[in-house]
Amino acid sequence: MDNTVFTLLPLMILVGFSLLVLVADMMLAREQRPALGIVALIGVIVSLISCSWLWNAPQTAWSDMIVSDHFALFSYIIFLVSTGLTLLLSMRYLSEEDIQFGEYYALLLLAATGAMLMASGLDLMTIFIGLEILSISVYILAGFARRNERSLESALKYFLLGAFATGFFLYGIAMVYGATGTTNIKVISQVVSEGTIRSQSFLWIGIALLVAGFGFKVALFPFHVWTPDVYEGAPTSVTAFMSTAVKAAGFAAFGRVFLSALQPMHADWTGILWILAVFTMFFGNITAIAQRSVKRMLAYSSIAHAGYMLIAIIAGDANLSSGSLLFYLLGYAFTNVAAFGIVIYLSRKGETEFDGKDYAGLAIRHPWLAFVMAVCMVSLAGIPPTAGFMGKFYIFSAAIKAKFYWLAVLGVINSVISVYYYLRVIFVMYFEKPAADYVHGTLSLGMKIVLILSVIGIFQLGTVPGSVMALLQNSMMVFQ
Repeated sequence: MDNTVFTLLPLMILVGFSLLVLVADMMLAREQRPALGIVALIGVIVSLISCSWLWNAPQTAWSDMIVSDHFALFSYIIFLVSTGLTLLLSMRYLSEEDIQFGEYYALLLLAATGAMLMASGLDLMTIFIGLEILSISVYILAGFARRNERSLESALKYFLLGAFATGFFLYGIAMVYGATGTTNIKVISQVVSEGTIRSQSFLWIGIALLVAGFGFKVALFPFHVWTPDVYEGAPTSVTAFMSTAVKAAGFAAFGRVFLSALQPMHADWTGILWILAVFTMFFGNITAIAQRSVKRMLAYSSIAHAGYMLIAIIAGDANLSSGSLLFYLLGYAFTNVAAFGIVIYLSRKGETEFDGKDYAGLAIRHPWLAFVMAVCMVSLAGIPPTAGFMGKFYIFSAAIKAKFYWLAVLGVINSVISVYYYLRVIFVMYFEKPAADYVHGTLSLGMKIVLILSVIGIFQLGTVPGSVMALLQNSMMVFQ
């Protein structure tokens, strides 16, 4: 098989299945469209299997613009897990919300393809192309509830702010090119290491613009302003995807650029990222305390978690940092998809507001769901024996190893602050009386599978993390 085709195999599979979904959509009646979700899910599984074929043969393609090293492949796994779980949540949800259109599944696969291209990009232009494929797909998905004004508003906000952020990112690439004479990540690293930069001013402007572009995509303060409204207004299944796969794609590309291309300047750019991480953690956690809508609380929570993840990049060790970052992202994917799955179950058709009282007495009405939600809240708070605890442990350990002691301390303080609003959800579920008129249907098979797999993933990563971390620590960024 041609080297380029082999390297791009997981992406090509997703593109092929997205086209298959669109063709099949024209042949199926509306009531048969949930079957398209099964087709898309098969595509995700096949793509996931193809990642194992590439694991022991890292290679580049397209004149060193694409790489299939272990950093990229493990990122693929996170994207595909997030996409697969989202598909399982979506099939019944779309029918209930009367937005069962085949292009939804195709757009999810294309968004995942863009995310994979971002993670595997060895050139800034490749990352930009992946970012655009991902962003355009998610802009449409955010407004997929076409009859819902809040959904359309969220899509418009996301598109307008995203367009500005994309402009910043593209201008950042232009500035880096002007300073180094290349957009290739390996060559940029060499130029910076050798001190043959054409213009320090251009390079610093480029770095600042790249931070703004990445900061928007991963919801860092002060680039977070779109997050609460878009998360709340978008269909909840799309919100689950945005909070996991989209955030993971942004951090994968962020890590690739800053831990590889700009690694020689680590001591110079850590200061600004240090400040961003601290403000992001405090803003997300403190603002989340005031929220009464669980969906909006999870949106501000995701901002705080972006701050934790940024600590891994600040630590600067290409292997340890990237390993702890990817471990955190995988645990976060299992946790957030399950949490938003329960939000979907408790919502009524057309709703975008989910007040905390909707969760009152959930332990009486549905003990299994209350247990899963409690596990998610405990994991997000970073309490053992969950994936969230081990993820924070590895990230804070990387910071301490890099002698960023105060950053680790502030991260721990923020984790303690977050315990309040996460445990508040648990308190409401277990100690408040349910509303007498609150009635729910049965759990769909897809929802059951998502919740079971997520709980297994959360406890597996939280109790036996060594096997995953051993896989990560010795296999990051082969082509730096």
